[in-house]
Amino acid sequence: MKNQEEPANRPDNTAFTQQRLPAWQPMLSAGIVIPGFVLIGAAFIGIGIALFVTSKKIQVLERDYTGVDKDSPCYKCTNTDTKNCVCTIKFSLSKLFEGPVFFYYGLSNYYQNYRKYGVSRDDDQLSGDLDNFKTPSDSCYPYEHDSQDRPIVPCGSIANSMFNDTFELYQIVDRTEKLVPFDGKGIAWWTDYNVKFHNPITTNGSLSSAFVGTVKPLNWPRPVYQLDIQDPANNGFLNQDFLVWMRAAALPDFRKLYRRITEGDYAQGLPAGNYSLKIMYNYPVLSFDGRKKIVISNVSWMGGKNQFLGIAYLVVGSLCVAMSLVMLIVYAKFKFPEDES
Repeated sequence: MKNQEEPANRPDNTAFTQQRLPAWQPMLSAGIVIPGFVLIGAAFIGIGIALFVTSKKIQVLERDYTGVDKDSPCYKCTNTDTKNCVCTIKFSLSKLFEGPVFFYYGLSNYYQNYRKYGVSRDDDQLSGDLDNFKTPSDSCYPYEHDSQDRPIVPCGSIANSMFNDTFELYQIVDRTEKLVPFDGKGIAWWTDYNVKFHNPITTNGSLSSAFVGTVKPLNWPRPVYQLDIQDPANNGFLNQDFLVWMRAAALPDFRKLYRRITEGDYAQGLPAGNYSLKIMYNYPVLSFDGRKKIVISNVSWMGGKNQFLGIAYLVVGSLCVAMSLVMLIVYAKFKFPEDES
């Protein structure tokens, strides 16, 4: 009788392929589970206390400047017929606002996460592809061409609605205003500046020549290659404010980084005293019941102010400790006879 050939797909006769490796399975008992819950709960409570205390130490100053109330200094600027309106907000600091200090603008009831708004852009155009300058993507509709059918660069709703309020902060010293220097370098994400966005490459090295035959977004005061008239390197699609705005927020109430305060006499922070914030009010929000505010804040090792994270750790840790007590009571009252030996 001939030997039957072994199937070609038969696994090798090894401990691994035949599942003969030694195995270990934990036997959970009250003596292991209850102390484990206590240790996990204690660790979470410790982390939660550290996060909560650290978050409480972070300084935050917020001021609404929408101008809804008639007694608001920015009420005069809510009239859309008023051009180049400037309003001033004054505030005082009772103690040093420790640096580095971050200056944000905040918007409320603004749905950047709305799908049609979020996809209204041309990523090929924003990466510097000149072919898409003359033929913008259909996703940019209705901001792909102007009334004369000229292509808009950059196209889309996100770019067209770019935030354009500007701010100047002054410290009042001996009744004179001392300008607080703003640092606007590196406020955008590294991946946006170095990977996702690129300025078009031109043969003559002039950025403006790449935009010949195109027009600026309808709501912009000047074209993209003139976004920063003081720093030529901060123009085009690599403009820091443009990059910050193009990263859409996930929630309807959000804030975006505008500048850092890290230079000169303010490297250690904002000293106690009186301050004046001049706002070039350009961005309308009342038509959709929006709100605008400025936020001045510093950070810690855990980032910005966020008490929720510390509270979440405290709640989970407390639940673990409470469950360990419940299990201990249940075990003491209903333990099985074999556990007594």
